[in-house]
Amino acid sequence: MIMRSDEVKSGYQRAPNRALLRSLGVTDREMALPFIGIANAWNTVVPGHTHLRQLAEKVREGIAAAGGVPFEFGVIGICDGIAMGHEGMRYSLPSRENIADSIELMAEAHRFDGLVCIGTCDKIVPGMLMAAARCNIPTVIVTGGPMLSGYQEGKELSLIDIFEGVGKVAAGAMSEAALGELECSAMPGCGSCQGLYTANTMACMTEAMGMSLSGCAAIPAVDAAKLRIARESGEAILRLVKNGVRPRDIITKESLKNAIRVDMALGGSTNTVLHLMAIATEAEIPLSLEDFNKLADIIPHICHMQPAGQHSMQTLYRAGGIPAVLKQLASYLDDCPTVSGKSTKEISRDAVVKNPSVIKSVDHPESPAGGLKILFGSLAPDGAVVKCAAVPQEIWRHAGPARVFDGEQPAMRAILAREIQEGDVVVIRNEGPRGAPGMPEMLSPTSALMGFGYKKVVLITDGRFSGGTRGPCIGHVAPEAVVGGPIAFVQENDRIEIDLYAKTIDLKVEQKTLEARKKNWKPVKKALTGVLARYAKTVEQANFGAVQR
Repeated sequence: MIMRSDEVKSGYQRAPNRALLRSLGVTDREMALPFIGIANAWNTVVPGHTHLRQLAEKVREGIAAAGGVPFEFGVIGICDGIAMGHEGMRYSLPSRENIADSIELMAEAHRFDGLVCIGTCDKIVPGMLMAAARCNIPTVIVTGGPMLSGYQEGKELSLIDIFEGVGKVAAGAMSEAALGELECSAMPGCGSCQGLYTANTMACMTEAMGMSLSGCAAIPAVDAAKLRIARESGEAILRLVKNGVRPRDIITKESLKNAIRVDMALGGSTNTVLHLMAIATEAEIPLSLEDFNKLADIIPHICHMQPAGQHSMQTLYRAGGIPAVLKQLASYLDDCPTVSGKSTKEISRDAVVKNPSVIKSVDHPESPAGGLKILFGSLAPDGAVVKCAAVPQEIWRHAGPARVFDGEQPAMRAILAREIQEGDVVVIRNEGPRGAPGMPEMLSPTSALMGFGYKKVVLITDGRFSGGTRGPCIGHVAPEAVVGGPIAFVQENDRIEIDLYAKTIDLKVEQKTLEARKKNWKPVKKALTGVLARYAKTVEQANFGAVQR
């Protein structure tokens, strides 16, 4: 077997390289074996990552047992929940590119024969998939698993209960002491936040596209099954190296469509649109927003997951996990290879739906419509995204006056001051990929609106939303304000109409009025340095996945 790692360890010319490897404890026997990099996002900042050292040890055991030499290195990770609602959130999406770049740098510089990437949270797993597609050497992704549900007075809890509690306190519906008790009860330990938020949605997408072993996504972080699948992933990478199976053999247009199908069936995070587009770009696969809409039209929503529904990831796991979802969707799936060695259809045939009240059949779904929709119209000519599975049917059509805010913080102040009225359309702009920069998530204002109990307030932004968002919240408006998209020219009390049935989003202002507004418009310019300055210069719009060029 010809190995990339021979470039650093074979022949007399590589004696200096081997000397350095020997200083690590690499033996003569191991010099002839495949070198496998382990990209580990362990840190003590992110709850979803605090346990990854233990998973990495099991991966190392699997690699060594299967005849490889493991080399572990670190990858950064940002906790979106901790970064939420302040300046730190502008750094979250740019970290995705940093993660992809850092893995590429390590894999290419050291000529690893394969990679096992261990991560859990929102931008980390997408960045790892981007690196896998970019480097195109055999790769297995190990996702770290969801946190157990919190518990208080007979009710399962998640992080979103706390975010929405902030709105309840502001509304006078909850005391600060009660919020403090909730705060201490909702997050019991390690793992990604409990519902189908972005981290867990991306774990499901990774498994659905075939880049992690079957069953990996839904296994709780603290379950021993997660240790076993980490060990098996270490063994699996050697099989992929031996057989020459690369990420671009697995990440194809068909497998990405399978991931989107599962996304629609579960009603996952809107962020998956950004991330799947970015992964497709790295794999040189044409993927557009229309591809999402076409699949949304035919894939039913079969599992009512948190935050819109009652089911946690732990419940999904007990019901059979992603293999069981694939079984219910079998008639819609493309048959694709996976890192497990089984095809998608083989996995679906072998799966068992353990609780059909959780993972419903396509004949008796939660809703005939897929969980996400892409909207187009005069306010978003290049598209906007909404998690329709989390929007009550009575507000799928809405028209109301615009309440315009140049940034998240002014909007949050207005919401907490009860300056928003039922029927309003809250517009938060200059929070897009370039304008923010970094396209921050808006979980604080969306949760505050839910906490106050608003039923008919729509929120629209050129930024994005946490996977924990529910309600009529429309993000990723493209083009964004800072590049002169129509959202830049919305004024107070302009009429905005949305129709999720027709997939439209329109600003009801005459064209000549908009042209007059454009003449006096100047984009907001922010003083930027460092990472954000570089990011703002190179990032694409949301409809291209906010990738950097």
